[in-house]
Amino acid sequence: MDLNRHQFFFFGVLLLFVGLQVRMVSAYVLNENTTQFLTERTSAQNPISTVTQSAAATPNKVLEPPEWLGWCLISVGTVCILHSLAMPRPD
Repeated sequence: MDLNRHQFFFFGVLLLFVGLQVRMVSAYVLNENTTQFLTERTSAQNPISTVTQSAAATPNKVLEPPEWLGWCLISVGTVCILHSLAMPRPD
C-alpha cells in the first residue's frame, strides 16, 4: 500500500503534536486502574505476591519520558510534513 500526500501530512502533524505534548509535560501520573493493570501484568506470578498486592494500596505509577523523545517525535513529524509537501499533487 502506497501512502499518498495527505496521509504523510496527517502522520507528520500527528507526530509533531505528540512530540510537543511530550516536551511540554514533564511527567504523566497513571490512575489507579491503569497502575493496578500494569502491576498485575509485570509482577511475578506467584500467589503470595498477588494476595499481598491486592490487600495493600499501590501508589500511582509516574511515567517520566526522556527529553530526547519529544525532540525525536518533533523531528520525524517535521520531516514527514516536508516530505508530503515535496510529493506530487494527486490528480
